[in-house]
Order: sequence, then C-alpha cells, then structure tokens
Amino acid sequence: MRITASDRAAFEAQGYLHVRGLLDPDTDLTPLRNEYAGVVERAAEDMLARGVVTSGYEGLAFDERVARLFEASNGAFNAYLDIALPQRDVTLETPMHCGPAVFALLRHPKLLDAVEAFIGPEIYSNPTQHVRIKPPARYLATNTRISSEVATTVWHQDQGTVAPEADRTDMITVWVAVTASTRENGCLLVAPGSHRRGLAVHCHDARANYSRQAIPDDRVGEERVALEAAPGDVIFLNKLTMHASLANRSDRVRWSLDLRYNPVGQPTGRPWFPGFVARSRANPAAELEHHGQWTALWERARAKLAINPPTSFQRWAEDDPGCA
Repeated sequence: MRITASDRAAFEAQGYLHVRGLLDPDTDLTPLRNEYAGVVERAAEDMLARGVVTSGYEGLAFDERVARLFEASNGAFNAYLDIALPQRDVTLETPMHCGPAVFALLRHPKLLDAVEAFIGPEIYSNPTQHVRIKPPARYLATNTRISSEVATTVWHQDQGTVAPEADRTDMITVWVAVTASTRENGCLLVAPGSHRRGLAVHCHDARANYSRQAIPDDRVGEERVALEAAPGDVIFLNKLTMHASLANRSDRVRWSLDLRYNPVGQPTGRPWFPGFVARSRANPAAELEHHGQWTALWERARAKLAINPPTSFQRWAEDDPGCA
C-alpha cells in the first residue's frame, strides 16, 4: 500500500490523511497485544507491592482489568503502559515500557514506507510518543491526576507540545488504531484545514493536567470531523493540525499509538528524551536495530531527568496575553 500523489494532495489540503488497513490487525498488531498482557500483569504486581492498589484484579478480562487498575491507582497505572516518560516528577523508579513489540512497530516497514512518502528516506523516530489505552470514562470520574493521554484529549497542535527549536522541523504524527476507534469510545477529532492558520496560542486548561495547555474551544472553528477507525488504520497528521478526542462512553478500552517522525538531523523539540534513526537509505549502519539499545537510551534519560529535570515543558506562560 503506497501513499499516492492524490493522498499527498489531500494531506496538504486537509492537514490529515486517514489510511485504512495500512497495518494488518492480526499479523502486525497481535505481538503488541500479547506484549501488553504481560505489561499489565507486571504493573499490577508492582503496584500491589508498593501499596498503590489493594487488588491486582487477576482473572478479569483485559479491558475490565485495565479499567479497574486505572480507577484503583488514581491514574498512576498509565505510566506503566506508556512508551515515554512523563513530563514532570521523574524519578529513578518512574515506570515506562520499552518492549520489543513496541520497538518493532516503531520500525515497521509499512509505517516507515508511508512516512518516507511525506518526509523522505532519512527517518528519525521522534521521542514525543505515547501508547494510549483509554478506559471507559466512568472509571475515571473520581480520579484527580489523570493525564490528557488517558481521558479526553484537549484541543491542541503537536507543534505546540514541543520546544520552539522544532518549529522548522518537518515533523509528522502517525496515529495507529490498535482497537476500533468510534464516536462512542472516544475517537480522534480533527479540524480540517486548521494547519493553514499557523501555530495557535495554547492556554492553561485544568482539564489538560500534565500538558496543562490547550487551544480554547472557541478558537478551533466550527468544522470538526470525528475520525472513526478500524484496527490497523493509520491517521497521519500535520504538526499544525488542531486535534482532540472524544470521551470514552463505551464499556471497552480504546487503544491507540501516537507516534512522530522527522528527518534525521532536525530538532525533535524534546532534546531531553532519546530518539533514534529508524531508517536511513544513505547510511543504513546508523539505524538502531535492537530494542535493548532503545531501552538503554530511555533508562539513561530517566537517570538524568531524575537529577536534572528541564525547567519547563510549557511553551506559553499562564498569563500569556493571547489567552486574555
């Protein structure tokens, strides 16, 4: 499956492209699902040992167990699932997941072939990335520290979540549906053509928690499209496309990956997090091929951030005049 010239034209016009069936739900995504069964088990054991939860909810189906662990841990469970460190309060014990199935997906030839059509053959895996396993909203009602990666994602542009050093970086977001994504369970929302308006001011928003900044709703515009997706569908987003998500009103989890790539040598906007060369036609020896090396990069970053965290992840001050 190739990205055609008409696909590129649609992407340039709308700021997004929905490619159906780019990945095979069985052959391409089953290793990830299997890996996360173990991730959930180990997370439950660790949270029990730390006294974060009083039950590991053994014996429940994956969806209900995940939801119960989110509820019981007051959101702390999310760190065990994610493939990046949180934006603040990193310690040597902060959990994260850097497993082989995730690493294989980051380097999956089908994804990289598509990314190459947008940014060229020298592809860097940008470390601004997330696994989002969104539980039903009713399990989050009493939580006080749920991040926007878990609950309803507020309106934002991906360029607005990275440092200004990446303003000229040719960054593309690659959103992968692991489970079906519907209006009921909290699918992605996009504002078509919003990338042509430039970078909007992101203001303090209590709903955003960890990111704490969002585009005010009245500045998004009236045209908003809900992008329902089947497992294996991939949605490509321009870094300036305004997007958000609906809440999960179903009884099942909604699972996706939010990945980003940019040309090798361009700033990632998160210099304190480690990226890697995912593909290089000019210098294949530069590619990172072993997930253990990737894990080591993140472990070293965690050790550094525990001692010397960045001054701020926020691009705009809370009293920015654009938010008045």
